[in-house]
Formats: sequence, structure tokens, C-alpha cells
Amino acid sequence: MIKFTLIVLVLLASSLDNLFSQENNILRNKPEISLTLIPPSPVTDQITLDIRAGIRNNTDVEKSLMVTFYLDKEKSRAILHQQKIKIAPQSVSSVKFPWATKNNVGDHKIILVTKSNNQTLRMERPIQILSSAISSTKKIDGAWINFYHWSEAEGQYWNPEIKKMTDAQWGELITAQNSLDMNVIVVQEVFRNQEYSGKHTIDQDGFKGLAFYPSDLFPERVPITAIDPLEAVLEAADKNGMNVFMAVGLYAWFDFSKGSLEWHKKVASELWEKYGHHPSFYGWYVSEEQDGGLGDEQDRENIVEFFRDFRQYVHQMTPDKPIMLATNSHNLRGAEDTYRKLLPYLDILCPFGFHRMPANELTGEEAAAKLQSLCNEAGMHLWMDMEAFDFFGPDNALVPRSIDGLLSDLHRFPNFEKILCYQYPGLFNSPEMSIKPGGENTVKAYLDYKKYLDSIQVPAKKSKKNASKKLRNK
Repeated sequence: MIKFTLIVLVLLASSLDNLFSQENNILRNKPEISLTLIPPSPVTDQITLDIRAGIRNNTDVEKSLMVTFYLDKEKSRAILHQQKIKIAPQSVSSVKFPWATKNNVGDHKIILVTKSNNQTLRMERPIQILSSAISSTKKIDGAWINFYHWSEAEGQYWNPEIKKMTDAQWGELITAQNSLDMNVIVVQEVFRNQEYSGKHTIDQDGFKGLAFYPSDLFPERVPITAIDPLEAVLEAADKNGMNVFMAVGLYAWFDFSKGSLEWHKKVASELWEKYGHHPSFYGWYVSEEQDGGLGDEQDRENIVEFFRDFRQYVHQMTPDKPIMLATNSHNLRGAEDTYRKLLPYLDILCPFGFHRMPANELTGEEAAAKLQSLCNEAGMHLWMDMEAFDFFGPDNALVPRSIDGLLSDLHRFPNFEKILCYQYPGLFNSPEMSIKPGGENTVKAYLDYKKYLDSIQVPAKKSKKNASKKLRNK
């Protein structure tokens, strides 16, 4: 009887340990305050910064808080915005406001302070504001990464090597990307499922995709060497002060059905639980993409409903973190009304393909202007997904685009507040990398772009108003 009792006590203690461990993990993934700048540093003095705070009440009583944002110092004259809010028990709230960067050139920090009766919390983010005549920084601000390219034909020059990359080498790659000031990372997908909208039987047969990370929802894995490349990327991004868009996908290409929505909700929850404690976890990226015309009538209805519901769901976890979608820039005529319905449920639209518009279409500049007008109307952000590749050979293999091609896009499209590229792995490689997927052409691409970057890098000039301000670390 004593032996039985001891066994029961051991099992009970083990269960309690697991319970406390799960509870601590959940709490760890739910920081009480968070601060997001859209876009992240650096930016030019020709944009309006979208400043957001996410605030969580982990207690069982309502909280009243004073939320204050400061520029550089916690002084009354440095207050940018102040607001009193109430948060229900076990719930979240957000505070956001726009701030024009004009006349604020220099290195700054945005400070968030929340005060309740018995607690004061602080968080800050650096923001470098560059003097410019245009919105764009004229450089590649970030890049997509893909742990294994979906097409063996397109990825034939790098897939065999990327497949071998260890967790440590993924961390090495992220540090190398940061050395080019590409401090935004967009994870392309966290599941491989090469299915297409309207041509699959997922609703009947279940999701058969393979995970790139240790998923409890769908444990079958893509056969790559890395054990948890997502964790490796986020750890390296934390160390380098980078910003990671977490992919939620891929369910099926271009699929925004109700089944896809429910799948995305489950995956988003798991990703937040596993990785939400990382400071570099910046926002959400829905991987399914879409044509610029947003599909047929049913597709258009689906995509609006999808993002309306998905936004509401993820904002219960991450009220300040942006949601991004990448579409192409083609076939925009006739889709304007759908964009007007869709864009209020997005934070960032990041279209691609402006340099290869189809015949009898808008020019790249006209497409950029049309999308900018729609985004301005919705009060959201337009970034660019710049293609850093050319198609080569009979299989349309992806190879590094020439530096002239990259510079053409960087200078043709001045309105984008951020320009990201697809993609970094397999198209750029530092000569210091221990593994170089894509070969020597990728090292040349890295060095050619680094030479351009060095030629335009000038220290941000501080305005006279802020010349004497010194930043302090907390």
C-alpha cells in the first residue's frame, strides 16, 4: 500500500510539474507589454510611422492603465501620445497612433511606459530616421527565407545544399543577411504542401503536409537536416536585433477557404505558443499568396472573409503585430473594390513582379501608384517584394539577378517604405559562410550588393533640436 501511495504521489508531482511547465510556457509567450514600429528601423523622414503597443492583462481583475509613448527621454515635453485604457481580466488591448518622421532625422528611440496602481512597465525600440526626398531607403531592407524551395527545378542550384544545412548554419546565414542591413526576415512557409485551391481533398482526407519545425499538430517532417530551423532563425534574429515575420502556411496555394482559415488559426496558435517569447517575432505572414486580380468572384469573397476572421483571431494573441500578404502586381484592373474591402484587414501589402508586367497591362510604375493609392485610402502600409532572381535555362532555374537589375528596381519605385527581396538563401552568400547554397554566383551577388550598400551608407544627421540628445540603454 505504501509503495502504491508513493507511486501515485510521484505521478501526481510529475503531472503538476508538467502543468506548471505548460503554464509558465504560456505566460512566457504572453509578455505583458509589447511595442511595434511599422515599418521598423531604419526609415526615411518622408513616411508616417505606425506606432503600436500591445498590452495584456494576465490577472483575474480589470486593470486601468495610463499608456504613454515618449521620444528619446521620459520627459513630459517628449510625450508623443498618451492614453488611459481599461483591460478586462485575461484579455488584451492595443494602443496605436501615427507619427510623422519629418523634421526628426537622426538616431532615436520610442519608449513605451504603462502605469497601473501597483506596476510600471517599460519597453523601447530604436528608430533611425534618414534624410531623404522619397519614402524608400533605396536599399534592400529585408528578405524572404525558405528552408527548402518548393520547386526542385527552380531550386536546382541550391536545394541540395540547403537540405544539408544544420540549425547552426541557419543561424550563420541570418547573421550574414544582417551584415547587408537586411534586418527584416519573412519566413516563406512552415509547412510544405504542394496543393492548389480547388484541386485538393484536404477537407475530406485531412492535411497531409510536412512540417519544417517540430509541430505537435502535424508531426510529419520535411526531410532536411536542421531539427528546428525556425528556432535557429529566431535566436539569431534576437541577437542581431532583427524582425521576423512568422509564416502561417502553407495549407494550399491561393486557398482562403473556411477550411484553410481554421487550419491557419490552429497553426498560428501553435507558433505563438512555441516561439512567441522571441523579441524578434515581429508579425504574421500568410503564405498562400494570390494574383493581383485576387482571383474569381468566389476567391475574392473568400479572401476578404479569411483576413477579417484571421485578423480578429491573431489579435487576441498579438494585438500590435502586423499581418502581411504578398500578391503579384498584375491584373489589378477591376479588382479595386475587392482591395477596398480586403485592405482594412491587413497591415502590410507586399506585392511583387513590377519589373515584368504582362503585355497590355499597367506599367510597373502605374501598378505601384494604383496600389499605393488603395493602401493610402485604407490607412495601411505598402511594401515591395523585389525579385532578386532571374530565370535561367530550360527549367527556369532561379539564379542571382544582376546588380543592375536590383538597382533598377530600387531606383524605379521610390514610394515603397520598405523593399524586401525574394529571397536570401540560394541567391546571396557571404564569402565567410561555411556552406554556400547556390555556389560562387551567390557570393558575387553578395559582394556586388555590399559594394553598392557601402557607397550609399552615410550616418544619419541629427537635427539641431536633437543634436545634444544621448541615447541610454535600459
